[in-house]
Parts: sequence; structure tokens; C-alpha cells
Amino acid sequence: MLQAKNIHKSYGDLEVLKGVDLTVGDGEIISIVGESGAGKSTLLQILGTLDVPDAGVVEINQKNVIGLKAKELSAFRNREIGFVFQFHNLLPEFTLKENICMPAYIQGRKGKELDEYAEYLLDLLGIARRRDHKPAQVSGGELQRASVARALINKPSLIFADEPSGNLDSKNAEELHRLFFKLQKEFGQAFVIVTHNKSLAEMADRKITIQDGSILS
Repeated sequence: MLQAKNIHKSYGDLEVLKGVDLTVGDGEIISIVGESGAGKSTLLQILGTLDVPDAGVVEINQKNVIGLKAKELSAFRNREIGFVFQFHNLLPEFTLKENICMPAYIQGRKGKELDEYAEYLLDLLGIARRRDHKPAQVSGGELQRASVARALINKPSLIFADEPSGNLDSKNAEELHRLFFKLQKEFGQAFVIVTHNKSLAEMADRKITIQDGSILS
């Protein structure tokens, strides 16, 4: 599913990633843990094609994404990758359903099939009754569930999550964690999750520890 080889990244004189190698199998849930500043989020940004390494290779579904032209990379990202961030990043002027469908609209998709799948996700994630509400009208847990649905709308093979429960209370965080594993069974997607939450990290198929820009285990 994903293979990263010898990933290096520096910002000025600060070397953030020092030759990281990482693989993710089909349908696998990987957690990435480490102290603040260890390089976790930088690695996630590079793996998710949102940033470019100074050196190294990132292959997703056997395609080397490093060096793709901007338009081709954007289309690949929209088709193959979903993102869930600590802050939901939903657009305030649109309803939850419209936000969920936004990546599909970017692809040019519309019509009955998209509408039915969006409704399926709304129901699956327990937010169907909020479909026509705008982000300011719903709770933090519901917003994060909507962001998960948005990540799933294009049926990507790989989901990246950066501190997805970091802005939630313990009850909503636990529900979100269980949801990831439910989705893994339902859709077979792979998840790469950066987290400080110990229980979520331990639930993963593999836990990767980063320290000072290198993988320890």
C-alpha cells in the first residue's frame, strides 16, 4: 500500500527526519508516536503528499509520488488519500453533507450514486440527523465524524490522521477510536495515525515510535 524509503527532511539547519523507512500494508492500521518535535507530523505530511522530502522515495499503490507535477499530484491525492486532522477544517458556510461531498465535487462527481453514498456514511457515522446543519450548529464529536466521512467519500485506499482525537473529550475520543477500527473492517482501508493518545496507539496493528527524526521501533 505504502512504502517510504530513506526519507530526509530539514528546515534550515534543523534536521527533522533522518533517513526514515516505513511500510504500510493493505488494510493495516499504523500508529506513530513520539515526543513533540520528534518528526511525527512532518513524516505524515510527506507520506500524505502534502510536503516534499529533501531526499527519499514515497510509493503509494506502487506509484512514486515524489516529483509528480502539481495537477497530477492533486488528482492522485484526491483519489487515493483521505485526511483527518485534529481540527476538522470543515467549511463553515456549507452543511455537513455538503462538506462531506466536497472531495467528490472536486472530482466532478454528482448525482444519485454520490448522494446515496453520502447518506450511507452519514448513517454509518451516526450523524444523519445533522446532515443539513452547518458546522457551528453541531458538537465537536459530530464535526470530527463528519471529517471522517469526508475522508471516506472518494473511497481512498489510505487514510492519514494527525492527532484526530486531540481536540475531543475522553468519551468522544474513545468513540472515534472505535470508529476507525469499525471502518477498517467495513472498507478495508489502511490508516496511518499520529497520536499522543496511548490507548489509540496500542490498539493499532503496529505502533511506530519516532525519536529525534529516526524510527526506534
